[in-house]
Amino acid sequence: MQYQERFSETHGAEMYDAASRELKAAKVIAILEDALGDLRSLRLLDLGCSNGLMTRFYGERFKSVIGIDFDQPGIEYAIANNRSPNIEYRVGDAMATGLPGGSVDVVTCTHVYEHVPDAMRMMDEVYRVLRTGGACLFIAGNRLTLMEADNHLPLLSLLPRPVAHRYVRLMRKGDRYYERTRTIWGLRRLAGRFELHDYTLRVVEDPVRFQATDVVAPGSSQQRIALLALRRAYWLAPTYIWLLRKKGHAEPGPTVAPTTNSTGGPDA
Repeated sequence: MQYQERFSETHGAEMYDAASRELKAAKVIAILEDALGDLRSLRLLDLGCSNGLMTRFYGERFKSVIGIDFDQPGIEYAIANNRSPNIEYRVGDAMATGLPGGSVDVVTCTHVYEHVPDAMRMMDEVYRVLRTGGACLFIAGNRLTLMEADNHLPLLSLLPRPVAHRYVRLMRKGDRYYERTRTIWGLRRLAGRFELHDYTLRVVEDPVRFQATDVVAPGSSQQRIALLALRRAYWLAPTYIWLLRKKGHAEPGPTVAPTTNSTGGPDA
């Protein structure tokens, strides 16, 4: 497997929808504040930051943020349009960020694992860069879904790879099917080194608290059906929302902010 080049361009309708990205960022912040409390003294690594639309929002809540993505056009857009004195953007590899071990308090890894050539290597890297007691918000799609999330083709994630490649080409969605999603059991293996706190059900139970009313209306029949389905067939949930703690007794605390230049990128 290889990285898909220029993802922010091939999926531009989603990646540059500012309103949608800000709604997603608000959900992330709500979960992190519920789990960790005040974020203002913490250093965040936004893994798979793309064009920085969500990263900019994170910068308003965290002491400092590093956004890393393999997608060079996305990073160039982020530096030009979503910079802030406390945000640094880098073109980089989620499997080898180049950051010192134990150098960040929080990692956001939202719908990233399926785009990485080796998801286990990525999770090992997340574990390495987190300080003891630090947390990763891991939001992950389920392979067992009727509608594949990135290419929006029914049953795509369930097909054997050679058939999936032909299906993508036939539907003019690209030259091959790059994403590699996992079932709940595969995702648990990815998270095996961490202490897992599951927010999946909690978000559906309290969509107001977690900024999710655009997805689930509180008190609605949709909410009741979703809760019933999650409780009885959790393994079929379309998305899992997990707060992963690096095992240890220390709580996240302040770290040194990254040095940035006037473009929001790293100093030479």
